[in-house]
Order: sequence, then structure tokens, then C-alpha cells
Amino acid sequence: MSFPTKEERHLCWGARDQYWECLEKNGIKDNDNGGLCKELRKVFEKSCSAQWVKHFDRRRSYLQYKERIEKHGIPNKTPEDLKMSAKRRVYHEIACL
Repeated sequence: MSFPTKEERHLCWGARDQYWECLEKNGIKDNDNGGLCKELRKVFEKSCSAQWVKHFDRRRSYLQYKERIEKHGIPNKTPEDLKMSAKRRVYHEIACL
């Protein structure tokens, strides 16, 4: 596999940006767009190697996750999570004396 040329990288990044813009404009959260941005997805996949498409999909998911955390904070633990941590704490106190 050879490294893409400057022109190939430019085409790939441009296709990615157009596809992401379509997803944002239509309020689509995940990369399974259901047809609204289907043609742009095809161009994106055609313009970039499969490894790059996978990387950019993961990057978009990470950036969305990061934005949610910055906007809403870390979600609170459920009561079940609190019960489990209490059990672990008691076990740790008994077993690790």
C-alpha cells in the first residue's frame, strides 16, 4: 500500500468534510445515516482508504462523545452502580486489612 499523494489526501478530507457537514445539518448522530447523506458517504468511502474511513468514523464518534461530556458533564451513576461500589468497598475493607 502506497501513501496517498497530496491531491488524494485533499480529495479524501474534502469528501469527509462534506459528509460530516451533511450529517450535522440533518441532525444525524451516528454514521448510519439512513439514506439522507448516502451519496456523500459513497463518495467519502471511494475517496479514502478503508482504514482512513474507519479512523474518521471513530474520530467523529469520539468528538461527539467529548462534546456531550463538555456540555452535560459526566452522567451520574445509577443506584445499581452505587450498590456495587458499596459492596466492593466493604469487601476491600475486610479483605485488605
